[in-house]
Amino acid sequence: MYKLEKGSPADYSSRLEKEQRCYRLMDELGIEYYRCDHPDANADTMEACLEIDKILEAVVCKNLFLTNRQHTEYYLLMMPGDKVFKTKELPSQLGCARLSFASSDEMEQYLDITPGSVSILGLMNDKDNRVQLVVDEDVLKGEYVGCHPCINTSSLKIKTVDMFGILLESMNHTMRIVKLIGEEQDIS
Repeated sequence: MYKLEKGSPADYSSRLEKEQRCYRLMDELGIEYYRCDHPDANADTMEACLEIDKILEAVVCKNLFLTNRQHTEYYLLMMPGDKVFKTKELPSQLGCARLSFASSDEMEQYLDITPGSVSILGLMNDKDNRVQLVVDEDVLKGEYVGCHPCINTSSLKIKTVDMFGILLESMNHTMRIVKLIGEEQDIS
């Protein structure tokens, strides 16, 4: 049903500007990537991504946009899609007291992304570096990582080394690596 194609669409003029920016950036950087278009199936939940994941053959991430209690610090967390997010695991690794989900307005303001389309590529829109990228160490273990081009009607497959190397550097961001267990921890 879906197919994997190399690079950007031949004509992407009808696509949203934020999606076009993603393709232009990767093309300008000479990054090799693959694309799977699925306009009839928005991949906005992990369940909806399962069939697309099979085509991508990449670590497909759960991307969470988080904030501290005061809404002064923002975090984009990338973790494997099959790992359960336990909010209590992350604050101590980031040096903050508590985290919650940031609002859709904040997501749009800082990343130009709407819920269900959260992606590392949104960092290209964060010119003031308000958002810190936080990556679970397991994401870095695969050869490829999957993400959206700032809209959930397409999915991309990018080499991990390119995503967290030249691409991240071009967006003027760095990453913090964390270790998430993804299961209940015995604190006794």
